[in-house]
Amino acid sequence: MNIIEQAIHVVKSGGIVIYPTDTAFGIGCRIDAKDAVDRLFSLRRRPATQAMPVLVFSVEMANLYYDSPSDIVRRLMKTYWPGALTIVAKCHKDLIYSPIRGGGDSVGLRMPNHEVALKIIKAVGVPILGPSANFHGAPTPYRTEDLDPELVKLVDFVVPGICTVKQASTVVDCTVSPYVILRAGAVKLI
Repeated sequence: MNIIEQAIHVVKSGGIVIYPTDTAFGIGCRIDAKDAVDRLFSLRRRPATQAMPVLVFSVEMANLYYDSPSDIVRRLMKTYWPGALTIVAKCHKDLIYSPIRGGGDSVGLRMPNHEVALKIIKAVGVPILGPSANFHGAPTPYRTEDLDPELVKLVDFVVPGICTVKQASTVVDCTVSPYVILRAGAVKLI
C-alpha cells in the first residue's frame, strides 16, 4: 500500500491525517465521522464555536452540501476552483455536523488544486475537514518540516509533500450581498 492509499484507509475508517494541499498542510477527517470531528477540534485546541473549512473534490460534491448556491457562489466556484478560494455559503445543516458550521447555517468549502488532497477526498467519497495542520493560533505549516512534532504525535497518519502556493486561502462570505472577504489570501477576487 502506498502513502496515499494508507491515508485514504485511515480517513475512510474514521482517522485523522495531516496532508499537503496547494495552500498549506491540512489536517482532516471525513465530515460524517462525528467522533473524529470532535477529536480533531480537541487536538487542535480549537473552540467548537469556530467553524472549520471543508475540502471537496468537485463542484458537484460542493453542490450536495450548499443549500441552493447563489449565482455568485456558482460563478466563484467556476472561476477559482480548483484553487485557494474558500467560499462560505448557506448549507444543508442536516448534512454537516454542527461544530464544523460553528453552530451556524453556513459552511466554508474549497476545492484544493493539489493532486494528493483531491485523490484522498475522491477515494473517501465525502468531503474532509481542511483547517491548517497546527494548534489553534500557532503558525501555519507550509513545509513538512514546519509541522509541530507534538501535533504529529496526536494524529493517525502524515502524508509528506509539497505545498505549491504556500499562502492561506482567501475566504469569502457569500451569505451576504455584496459578498465580504473574511480573510485576504492567495486569490485576489476580480
